[in-house]
Amino acid sequence: MKTYWIAHVTVTDPEAYKAYQALAPAAFARFGGQFLARGGDSEVMEGPALSRHVVIAFPSLQAAKDCYASPEYTAARAARAGAATVHLTIVEGVEP
Repeated sequence: MKTYWIAHVTVTDPEAYKAYQALAPAAFARFGGQFLARGGDSEVMEGPALSRHVVIAFPSLQAAKDCYASPEYTAARAARAGAATVHLTIVEGVEP
């Protein structure tokens, strides 16, 4: 069943964040991650305003979890430390 990473990201150091952006795609590609939304215009309808929204689809819950725990994504997270505040949720999709 498709599973999604839903992330809300506030970049606090754009220059340092570039290191994360260079490393993270390898992890997403390895585990079949596909971007459905990445930044772009958004409008908050309820709740607090957050600066950047990202949705990544994975083929399964296990793939999503394995991506997060992978050496590639661990290195990307380490590179991102201090450059952004991130709220990330992994959620299973529903059957059509």
